[in-house]
Amino acid sequence: MPSASSRPHAPRAPRTLRILRRRRPGVLAAAFAVFAGSLGLWAADAAGSSASPAAAAVPTPDHVVVVVFENHAYDQVIGSSSAPYINSLAAGGANLTASYAETHPSQPNYYALFSGDTQGITDDSCVDVGALDEPNLATELAAKGRTWASYNESLPAEGSTTCGSGKYRQKHNPWFGFGNVPTSTAHTFAAFPADYAKLPTVSFVVPNMCSDMHDCSVATGDSWLKQNLKGYADWAASHNSLLIVTFDEDNRLSGNRIPTVLYGQPVKPGSSSGTTYNHYDVLRTVEDMYGTAHAGNAASGKDITGVWNN
Repeated sequence: MPSASSRPHAPRAPRTLRILRRRRPGVLAAAFAVFAGSLGLWAADAAGSSASPAAAAVPTPDHVVVVVFENHAYDQVIGSSSAPYINSLAAGGANLTASYAETHPSQPNYYALFSGDTQGITDDSCVDVGALDEPNLATELAAKGRTWASYNESLPAEGSTTCGSGKYRQKHNPWFGFGNVPTSTAHTFAAFPADYAKLPTVSFVVPNMCSDMHDCSVATGDSWLKQNLKGYADWAASHNSLLIVTFDEDNRLSGNRIPTVLYGQPVKPGSSSGTTYNHYDVLRTVEDMYGTAHAGNAASGKDITGVWNN
């Protein structure tokens, strides 16, 4: 199966050792985090950042919203009559026809997408909250003065780090594993703003175990996406913003090939790409949109190209 996992990477220390090397944020960074946390976002100043300007090959959207669904292969969704809304986004946006997850089961894929590494996680068990200090998308955006937040369906309370509650599961929320990401940036989905201009620069939307197609049907997840994110998608199409719809992994029967659809004003309508991409490449693309550093294996990843209006 084509995957970034086949590319050589420098050996990583065991997760327990990496946790022992945890570093605390500096006083200035902490002060910025507290201030931005009061706004429900996270932005920090990081003087001396070595990050390069945004890559010329990718756009710089005003807002990016990433929605992650669960455990379905490409052919179970793309072209399926059970997913009319996702297919309408693919028809009006861009469809990545050779998009792949990294591994199984779910949780390590979320960490790969957020931090460029599975962080030594191999199962869906609840993690030690705040135990990691590795670079990730949230810290990189903050270092560039950009904002970040997550919106999590069925999260019992703002910033809750509980392992599970009702249809909510922590395993789909990798940001809780990092001590350098304020828990105040994890919101309930009810906090998703009606005024989309108030969204952070980048946000992740995580449906619950039914809405994400894990425990319920493709049709259920597709309807949930239309009901809850169509307003944003329509707005993004005329406000220099982007919606990314992807999946954590496939059904274990299709070589981990997953649907990934991009929609919004920066996207060339009706475009597609047969280039092989994976979670590290998606992360790399978002990083390069804002000229950040590259976390983990995203450093050896590649940008999504050939689907942008520019």
